[in-house]
Amino acid sequence: MKKKLTAALSGSAVLVLALTGCGSDDGSEETDKWAKEVCDQVKPQVKKIQKANTSINEASQQQKSPEEVQKTDSAAFQDISDAYKSLANAVKRAGEPPVDDGAKLRKNAVGELNGLSKEYGKLKTAVDELDTKDQSEFASGLKDVATKLGQLGKSGDKSLQKLQSGELGEAMADQPGCKRASPGETTDA
Repeated sequence: MKKKLTAALSGSAVLVLALTGCGSDDGSEETDKWAKEVCDQVKPQVKKIQKANTSINEASQQQKSPEEVQKTDSAAFQDISDAYKSLANAVKRAGEPPVDDGAKLRKNAVGELNGLSKEYGKLKTAVDELDTKDQSEFASGLKDVATKLGQLGKSGDKSLQKLQSGELGEAMADQPGCKRASPGETTDA
């Protein structure tokens, strides 16, 4: 079960990285301005999600009591839910991206990010409702949560990918808040 939870967390990390760019272009000033507004909000949320995923991973690999695992996982799922909500708000506040189908791209990305926030909220509730007094029941419930987490990590992120494509994606890739950390580089600001 520990491997399943770790693999599920890796899937959700991939989705977070959909918000980080990987290209370069001179783009228009308007596009760059929009990208900067969004990307300035991305980095702290990505760090929050990564920290939460790390705490879940550590709790599942260490010999912790069911109560400790429940408390850790619940707090982490809440943090992830809040982070996705913040990302949705950042995209929403930035307004319509100045590209073809900008309104549709924004609407879809905001909807997808809010949907992820809601799903992580459901995982928090599911963990909160687990019976920590019965070890086997708790383990079974945690396995179900890991399965749902795995499905969530594999869920479609087409809207985010579209937001990250073309001129807009290139402009976002140039922003420090949306750049991926190099291997060995820390994500601390």
